[in-house]
Amino acid sequence: GLVIDGRTLEHVLHNSLQNIFLELTEKCRAVVCCQATPLQKSVLVKLVRSKLKAMTLAVGDGANDVSMIQVADIGVGISGQEGMQAVMASDFAISQFRHLRKLLLVHGHWCYTRLTNMVLYFFYKNVTYVNLLFWYQFFCGFSGTSMTDYWILILFNLLFTSVPPIIYGVLDKDVSAEILMELPQLYTMSQ
Repeated sequence: GLVIDGRTLEHVLHNSLQNIFLELTEKCRAVVCCQATPLQKSVLVKLVRSKLKAMTLAVGDGANDVSMIQVADIGVGISGQEGMQAVMASDFAISQFRHLRKLLLVHGHWCYTRLTNMVLYFFYKNVTYVNLLFWYQFFCGFSGTSMTDYWILILFNLLFTSVPPIIYGVLDKDVSAEILMELPQLYTMSQ
């Protein structure tokens, strides 16, 4: 791991040391920046996103972390003694830092698999409907005649677009939470 303080980080971020710093951070498993200003935190996250083309996750518990959380791809706010500013600016909120592992490994895995399956579901639904309209145009001589009443079309989209994703989103868990916590490799394998 690498630990860097705010004064050293200031020199790194504003000089020609950015590329050397990024090469060093790529070789580390963890980088901890302590006593950094809110601006330094957000600039560091922007630097990692733009230069390394990496997806960033920022975790913060106070008002000084808001800019970093907003710049990151995913922001996690920890509700605690420093107030609720970080929670209000974040995508996800947790009560304690120790819940971050479960948020990422369990809920992250489930959310990822649900989203990928939902994308496939919507492609299937739309291909099926457009295929039906395409073949109907041969039947009616490409006159543009509507195959169904508008109410049927609205109900079709309402039922096939809202009810199955809600049921699937609530009930689908491909792997139990206990197994996901024991085997963190399952998260990367699903990608």
